[in-house]
Amino acid sequence: MCLILFGYKVSRKYPLILAANRDEFYQRPTARMGFWQDNPSILAGKDLDQGGTWFGVHKNGKFAALTNYRDPASIKQNAPSRGEIIIDFLESSESSETHFNAFKKKADSYNGFNLLFGNKEDLFWFSNLKNRIEKINPGIHGVSNRFLDTSWPKVTSGKKALEQAINENISSESLFPILTDQSIPDDSLLPHTGVGLEWERILSPLFIQNDIYGTRSSTVMLMDKNGHIEITERTYDLKNNSKYSDRQFSITS
Repeated sequence: MCLILFGYKVSRKYPLILAANRDEFYQRPTARMGFWQDNPSILAGKDLDQGGTWFGVHKNGKFAALTNYRDPASIKQNAPSRGEIIIDFLESSESSETHFNAFKKKADSYNGFNLLFGNKEDLFWFSNLKNRIEKINPGIHGVSNRFLDTSWPKVTSGKKALEQAINENISSESLFPILTDQSIPDDSLLPHTGVGLEWERILSPLFIQNDIYGTRSSTVMLMDKNGHIEITERTYDLKNNSKYSDRQFSITS
């Protein structure tokens, strides 16, 4: 994913509310979200190029979502796929903290990433650029391709829109309009990540459109205090993003 917005313990009905966009090259083969045939306890989309995923949930209630850290100058050409990190975590029988405290020893072998992970009890953020686990405090948060709550325009505006939506009658359908915002900020507000001004503009909206790269799907997850999880994945038509199809899932851990 390239944008994850979430409200943690700010809603009585849903202690965790997550809305996220996956941005990717259109030519990269992808399977839509579903329970995996080789492990039916895992619900996730699949990157058919490398076999991993960007967002996944286990039937026991734990989940993880990943964004890349944008820094083209630091790319490792032979690094392992970051998509496998989520699958390894979901398949692990260890606690979240135990699993990633052990993972820290090899985290630097991967290209830069952010990982949001946890369950109904606790929520954590980890980046291999900082190589430490941070427990998430209650509030409205966002992460794109830098660090948690870095004030990029899309993160700032997305958090404000999410807060407003939570203060109203929250539902999965009420969150998708946030994720389709195509507003481009002023150049003076854009980050400088080494991709050049043209691409900084292209990548700056919450919803990205380009001839070769863009927002391919959006995911909304609502988790209530009993651990019941509702997930909707919206997949966009690559030739006309006003057309889309939804897949909905429920998990009770």
